[in-house]
Amino acid sequence: MESISPTPRAEGTSPSSPAGEPAAVPLESHDLDETGNLRFSPMRVIDDYRVAVRSREASLLGWNEVFSGKAKFGIFGDGKEVAQLAMAQAFRRGDVRSGYYRDQTFMFATGALTLEQWFAQLYAHADVEAEPATAGRQMNSHFATRMIRPEGSWRSVVDMVNSSADGSPTGSQMPRLVGLALASKLYRQLDGLIGLDPSLFSKDGREIAWGTIGNASCAEGMFWEAINAAGVLQIPMVVSIWDDGYGISVPNEVQITKQNLSSILAGFQRSDEEPQGYDLYTVQGWDYRGLCDTYQRAADVVRREHVPAILHVTEMTQPQGHSTSGSHKRYKSEERLQFETDFDPIRRMRQWILDEGIASDEELDGWEKEDKAAVVEARDLAWKAYQDPIDEDVQGFLALLDEAKEGGGDAEGLDQIHRRVAGLKAPLRRDIMGGLLDALILLRDQPSPAREKLAAWRRGLDEAGKERYSTFLFGPGASALDVPEVAPEIPEGTGMVNGFQVVNAGFDAALARVPELVAFGEDLGRIGDVNQGFAGLQEKYGDVRVADTGIRECTILGQAIGLAMRGFRPLAEIQYLDYVLYALQIMSDDLATLTYRTHGGQKAPVIVRTRGHRLEGIWHSGSPMAGILNLVRGMHVCVPRDMTRAAGFYNTLLRSDDPALVVEVLNGYRVKEPMPANIGEMTVPLGVPEVLRPGTDVSVVTYGACCRIAMTAAEKLALAGIEAEVIDVQTLLPFDRHGSILESLKRTNRILFLDEDVPGGATAFMLQEVVERQGGFAWLDSPPKTLAARS
Repeated sequence: MESISPTPRAEGTSPSSPAGEPAAVPLESHDLDETGNLRFSPMRVIDDYRVAVRSREASLLGWNEVFSGKAKFGIFGDGKEVAQLAMAQAFRRGDVRSGYYRDQTFMFATGALTLEQWFAQLYAHADVEAEPATAGRQMNSHFATRMIRPEGSWRSVVDMVNSSADGSPTGSQMPRLVGLALASKLYRQLDGLIGLDPSLFSKDGREIAWGTIGNASCAEGMFWEAINAAGVLQIPMVVSIWDDGYGISVPNEVQITKQNLSSILAGFQRSDEEPQGYDLYTVQGWDYRGLCDTYQRAADVVRREHVPAILHVTEMTQPQGHSTSGSHKRYKSEERLQFETDFDPIRRMRQWILDEGIASDEELDGWEKEDKAAVVEARDLAWKAYQDPIDEDVQGFLALLDEAKEGGGDAEGLDQIHRRVAGLKAPLRRDIMGGLLDALILLRDQPSPAREKLAAWRRGLDEAGKERYSTFLFGPGASALDVPEVAPEIPEGTGMVNGFQVVNAGFDAALARVPELVAFGEDLGRIGDVNQGFAGLQEKYGDVRVADTGIRECTILGQAIGLAMRGFRPLAEIQYLDYVLYALQIMSDDLATLTYRTHGGQKAPVIVRTRGHRLEGIWHSGSPMAGILNLVRGMHVCVPRDMTRAAGFYNTLLRSDDPALVVEVLNGYRVKEPMPANIGEMTVPLGVPEVLRPGTDVSVVTYGACCRIAMTAAEKLALAGIEAEVIDVQTLLPFDRHGSILESLKRTNRILFLDEDVPGGATAFMLQEVVERQGGFAWLDSPPKTLAARS
């Protein structure tokens, strides 16, 4: 092994650092010598080692916090520390991570996370200042950085360490990773995006998207779909596979063909004969020197050439097992447990430091003592910051109880509540709320100022809870609900055209108006989609902005999410509504929840375009609206009855930062419509139904393809003397924001909800909205009805 040459240490970067903070590690690697090999800086090695020690100590203390009852669940990154130090060295500002819950050491090493913040998330501290990743909305070790400002505008992410928000479903970080990496390629290919400041997001496309995943999650279809997509696209993406041999209790021989991911990934390796592919690397997770060298070499090629890379990091360990849910001693052999002791990466790194003469045992012992004390201090500070506001609320509640008792309340009962709440060692807000309810019940027959104070205080806690836990279903940026309506202009004498020509003209105008708009999907580019909505637009705007993809709905959606998180306005086409099911998990768990689970810290203004509702057979015409409506809260769901309305919805959504799904009517592309003169400016408001036919006898509420059927039925009913009012809801999410359907029901006193979904699906959803939430029950003269497809 070559000797390690010391390099001058930057002023102010001593091995120790303030309590609660990770060691100060710059986003740069060790120096390179004249031959291109790493020349290790002793001070950088020591800094890295100390970050690893702190991270390990946090994992150990975090485990204890769960079992002491101060935290509910814990999942940690112990055993993965050294590989993540190497990854952090190759990471640069402007790069972005899409990873999972083992990556705490990486976050510490890049300065994107402090120890106090890490413990705050463990305690689910619902304060964005204390816990900026999720404000306590996700379980621990789910990492995110705040990429947008409080009012919703983009930060200069090119100058930041960026982590896209983690999700719990394993493998779900992979589809998004494709889009995050593709953005760098598009920034390199698209010059001067008018309307978008590329300097906020990219420096000539040199940014890398870094993905991390566990070995067992590589058995997921999402992993393979994303790996294939990135190989086709040839994008700057580095995937690190942390391989500790298990997926909870299931070993690799049950998870992976040949029990070896390197073997089965070998076919992706590029060569001179087949240059499209990956650079593949295998390195041990305890080998600090080899890891640093491998990550640096891989990142240099990826950053420069936009060739994706996979690093299979083997022989990793998991000293505490998978999580606090159970002990790994239940399923690991004695030999395996001994291996995890012998090949503990921090133990190996320490021995390497000693062998190289970088530091002595005494120095390392001293630093470790300091670092462990710093973690304890960070834990204590985080717990105090979490518990103090709750304790203040407890004291306020107890004072109100005393006041109620002095006012003549049930002294014995109030004393019992007082003792119960005051005796809690670590009270929760629910303990206060429970005590409040008990007190209000005791005082229910004793109206008094003290009782009213308790009731008012409870209302205040309710409002604070809503702010704490129920905000940011949509982001803080421009809302689609605020876009004013611009009606279509149809000049007298306008001729009729096919519906596909209307939506095509709308997309043409949008691509011209919004240069950061990119559209992609199966058959979207060369042939202009299967229904010609994009006919001729690839030729006009190029195959970067209007692109074909393979049959991969999951990563089509993930590609859109990643692009949107780096400043683009993607329109992702899922060819048929049935196929949305392939992407629904990503749509539900990633896109729809993004602003909520980051407390408004990230956004992805994605428009998902699809088509359905053909009323013919079960394929390419299904209507899984019930599932969609209940799984994508946090997105708008637009169901236009014709292509004029569809074009208007796209215009509305492109003027906002909200994600949405637009379901076009499959059998409407050759139905004749007039071409609006203002096709590029017209908008359709969300949550505003339209009365298509006035009536006095019954309100018929429907959407999409069923509008034409309802209108035909209404004309026939009129021949029998029954005047039906036909209402197109236009959007299912949001639904009738201003209660106009209720106003119709007040006139007709009868209502029918009509669509082609299964019984209990979207019709039941609409019924609940009108009869329950709008209060329509009081206006009914007969039972409300739903008319849906047969089950």
